[in-house]
Amino acid sequence: MEQTIVEKIFSRRCKKDVFAGEVVMAPVDGAMMHDITGPLAIEKFYEMGGTKVFDPKKVIMLFDHQTPADSLNAAENQKKMRAFGKEQGILNYDIKEGVCHQVTLEKGRVCPGDIVIGGDSHTCTYGAVGAFATGVGSTDLGFALRYGCLYFRVPESIRADITGKFAKRVGAKDLILKIIKEITVDGATYKAVEFTGDTVSSMPMPGRMTCCNMAIEMGGKAGIVPPDQITTEYLKGRTSCPPIDLTSDDGASYLSRMEFDVGDLVPQVAVPHNVDQVVDVDKIAGTPVDQVFIGSCTNGRFEDMQEVAEVLGDRSFSDNVRVLVIPASKPEYLKTLRAGIIERFVEAGALVEAPCCGPCMGGSFGLIASGEVSFSTSNRNFKGRQGSTEGKVYLGSAATAAATAINGVITDPREV
Repeated sequence: MEQTIVEKIFSRRCKKDVFAGEVVMAPVDGAMMHDITGPLAIEKFYEMGGTKVFDPKKVIMLFDHQTPADSLNAAENQKKMRAFGKEQGILNYDIKEGVCHQVTLEKGRVCPGDIVIGGDSHTCTYGAVGAFATGVGSTDLGFALRYGCLYFRVPESIRADITGKFAKRVGAKDLILKIIKEITVDGATYKAVEFTGDTVSSMPMPGRMTCCNMAIEMGGKAGIVPPDQITTEYLKGRTSCPPIDLTSDDGASYLSRMEFDVGDLVPQVAVPHNVDQVVDVDKIAGTPVDQVFIGSCTNGRFEDMQEVAEVLGDRSFSDNVRVLVIPASKPEYLKTLRAGIIERFVEAGALVEAPCCGPCMGGSFGLIASGEVSFSTSNRNFKGRQGSTEGKVYLGSAATAAATAINGVITDPREV
């Protein structure tokens, strides 16, 4: 019987044919933990009688949400995780490497066909390399640390067939916002969203990561791109993955199939306070902003920084806007630094911070006050997401963020 890529992954790992809707106990190939959800997962591990994690080489540990520690509570949590890492023989990337999802992929901790979980909802980012990756709660993470497996209900799949060529200053972030608008914030609840088509097969890895990262914003259990030569090239030198032929069968059963042509796509913006409240940028152009945040696991890569620099040119950022730039990882920071782009940003009036989550979660630095407006390249715009519940967060691409930072109001990047 024909299978989707997700059904094939579970069948391969469970060593039997499984299909959407079945509940299986499946082994995990990786378990990621960070400084927010990690401490509770450790507690649950011990409560379940754990003494040794299932495989320290398959546990990914790092700190990114509140780094460097911005409170005594954060410092104590990180101390607790450091001690656990040493006790268990886990490689701890600590605060040195950057945002968990970027680091996990660039360190080669995920292969096509893997099942990977993480104590963070945006773990679905790893689907960019053809893995089934999903976020779990701390109790589930603690169970997986103890036993190396977890119960899953194999999700049904929604297929997004994407064709066409992006116009200048339009890209993957605009595409995923458009898809979320069509599917809605709960239209893919506990479903896998499979991204296919000519546009995706030619899309570089950063764009694939952006799309898979935001699958959760439509309720998705996972986002996934079939692995191909681009995947192989990205993983080369990062890890050694066994060869695998992993694509959905022609007759596989999907919950639904959707088609998108990016040829006429324009810059998209998610307006407060839901990610599916998406409009063409010209609908809200001219809206004043107080802060622009360029970074996060969604759009904090070197390619995003290049795009910002291209839009910026020799101009300066508006004096009326606080511009925070945070590359997603140490390698992305260094590439940006060596290209002279960080210097350009600082000269233009931005604050460039070390790799971390920054304002994204609203629990660390760079928060907005009541009545203030943030334009962000991150993935969520719920009330209170970046500070005050009386503030507003708009989401868009790096290009749109750059244009907005220059003018001090939401701006169509094609007009700069």
